[in-house]
Amino acid sequence: MLDLIPKYLSDLRSKKPLVHNITNLVVMNVTANALLAIGASPVMAHAEEELEDMLKLANALVVNIGTLNSHWIKSMEKAVKIASAMEKPIVLDPVGAGATRLRTQVALRLLEAGDITVLRGNLGEIAALLGEGGKTRGVDTADYKEDLAQMVAVEATKRFNLVVAVTGATDFISDGKELYAIKNGVSLLGRVTGTGCMATALIGAFCAVAEPLSAAVSALTVLGVAAEKAYEDAPYPGSFHVRLYDWLYRIDSDLLKEKMEVKALVF
Repeated sequence: MLDLIPKYLSDLRSKKPLVHNITNLVVMNVTANALLAIGASPVMAHAEEELEDMLKLANALVVNIGTLNSHWIKSMEKAVKIASAMEKPIVLDPVGAGATRLRTQVALRLLEAGDITVLRGNLGEIAALLGEGGKTRGVDTADYKEDLAQMVAVEATKRFNLVVAVTGATDFISDGKELYAIKNGVSLLGRVTGTGCMATALIGAFCAVAEPLSAAVSALTVLGVAAEKAYEDAPYPGSFHVRLYDWLYRIDSDLLKEKMEVKALVF
């Protein structure tokens, strides 16, 4: 599968998939620009009345619970049900799960509402969904331990029967049968708002051209390599953010083959 990551990037750019995002107010612009830069097409549509029409057109649905209210919760649940009936891939980002009961409960309800394809979150968020009480501050993880992240990824995929990506200093992705670790990325990703949400949106785009495990591994690898190149150009948050879009646009097969650090693990 690892040899196919450059091909999936090429396929994405050829297909230009439409990714329907029900996402939070903080990151709408961030995720839209990231999807455009990589070669996909974003749409942000939250109204219940247009979900069915929009999902007919979309190649994937991304649901991000970062800024919840009662209206958006209803739209998210309805969208998951519609997309499941249409057999469209669905990526869920349980932003801040573990920080409040509402966020944890909504994420768990969405996991039950339909056929979520990929669950992407940080260690605290995914641990909270397992009932482990992950130490979560808002949308950040207070502590990160690689052995724990690996265990949580495997346990969550078994619990929820989907692909799970636990992102952090090392990203761990599993479907319950295979497990991958991605070392690409830089710590500055944690100093710019929305980069986790960006990762989730990119997974949605790759789900349009690859099966879920490959999509998650490909998206996180591409983002990690782009972040490393952006950091070479601009090691400060503001300029790094701009360069990250540039490198999502510029990244190609040769750069991926040269820089990607992805390993299949035995568990």
